[in-house]
Amino acid sequence: MQFLNGTLLVLYVLALFGLALFGIHKYVLIYRHWKYSKHKTSIPQPPKIWPKVLVQLPIYNEKYVLKRLLKAVVNLNYPNDKLHIQVLDDSTDKTKKLATRLVALLRKKGIQIEHLVREERVGFKAGALEYGLSQSNEEYIAIFDADFIPQDNFLQKTIPHLAANPGVGMVQTRWGHLNLNYSLLTKLQGIFLDAHFLLEHFTRFKSGKFFNFNGTAGVWRRRAIEDAGGWQHDTLTEDLDLSYRSQLAGWKFIFLADVVAPAELPVDMNAYKSQQHRWAKGSVQTAIKLLPALLKSKLPLKVRIEALLHLSSNFAYLLMTIPAFLLIPMLNIQWGISVRYTVLSYFFMFFAATFSVIVYYFYTIKLTHEKTWPTVLYIPALMALGIGLSVNNGKAVLEALAGIQTDFLRTPKFNIKTSSDGWMKKKYKASFSRVHVIELLLAIYFTLGMSYFFLNQLYLSIPFFMLFQFGYYYIALASIGQGVRARKNKKGN
Repeated sequence: MQFLNGTLLVLYVLALFGLALFGIHKYVLIYRHWKYSKHKTSIPQPPKIWPKVLVQLPIYNEKYVLKRLLKAVVNLNYPNDKLHIQVLDDSTDKTKKLATRLVALLRKKGIQIEHLVREERVGFKAGALEYGLSQSNEEYIAIFDADFIPQDNFLQKTIPHLAANPGVGMVQTRWGHLNLNYSLLTKLQGIFLDAHFLLEHFTRFKSGKFFNFNGTAGVWRRRAIEDAGGWQHDTLTEDLDLSYRSQLAGWKFIFLADVVAPAELPVDMNAYKSQQHRWAKGSVQTAIKLLPALLKSKLPLKVRIEALLHLSSNFAYLLMTIPAFLLIPMLNIQWGISVRYTVLSYFFMFFAATFSVIVYYFYTIKLTHEKTWPTVLYIPALMALGIGLSVNNGKAVLEALAGIQTDFLRTPKFNIKTSSDGWMKKKYKASFSRVHVIELLLAIYFTLGMSYFFLNQLYLSIPFFMLFQFGYYYIALASIGQGVRARKNKKGN
């Protein structure tokens, strides 16, 4: 028993130590942003002759948003004779007929647009993009997912950076949020994504570190794709994979924080979890694929360390599940000291590992809001959502480590903008997962554990236990509730 207790304690402490390292990295990102925030990205002069641009629109069953997407793309302020649009359609439903009709109408208006359909969905999105490239010869390639509505000056803001800098292989813009205020979930996603772009992308770009194309709302130079070996589909994050291979090949990337491409946030908890699972699993797959060569490269040590932290960041979810399962058992291992001091020691370790999260998102909110109040009140919910995702994303990490292959599951889009827009009766629902049951059991586990703290008067630990409790309840009940209601309406439009 003593050996088991010791093993559990070591595992628990190592998990908290790992989380603390990721927490320290958040402080580093905040410092870097403060350091580089006054360094503005120079804006090149527009080219005298605008180059030809290919706009790729990879779609798969997007009947609710396709028309909106095409309207935005054909309204891009760019010479018509220099703009070539590809609708890369892998759809298996009515979207294909809709795309055929819309593209035909646009072609009659003189728009240079084509509807490309593959016989098989080989390689999913990466395969579609690869196929589209083989059917074109433009030097610059802009890519938009179906849920995006690029502003009309998008190409005018991005192309000059590529045209003026031959060593730049990709320009990424920041995502905006069309339906930010739709629900608590969309509000939290907005803050998560703002932190990703304004802290992670911005600081990595400004400090000369590697960062990635986000799969959409960016523009590539064809040679940067080709020099990296082209689009490959052996990971679920083909964008992250290509980004690192391209930068390893010597290409530079630019991030434009001031150029915003609005997009629709997932409103369905199950769809959001599916998206997060894909991103987490794909990032670990990319780490397994590229980290050995990257760490052995002659890149500066600071670049390699940042790349390691970037590609391994989703391991934090796996580490988070360990304290989640072991927190209560640890309280019953005495080790010759009182329960009160044991709890206090774990409390301060947990506090050290998570306080950076509070500072990180508070800093993000200050960057994106003129008034931080009352948005800062969402920080506990942000932390709870992150904790609640630990089982879902931890499973993704384990699957990647085990080499388990899964399909690329696209995120459903419903053309949601305001709280009055409904989606329950629409198609494209995410599937039910057994992970929901585990999340619900963990929520109950932490609810029962609360009695332990009340009985032992350990009130200081209750707020942190409540984060776990709320996080798992929120994730589980939203997933189950929305899933049940969606299935009742499966015969919808």
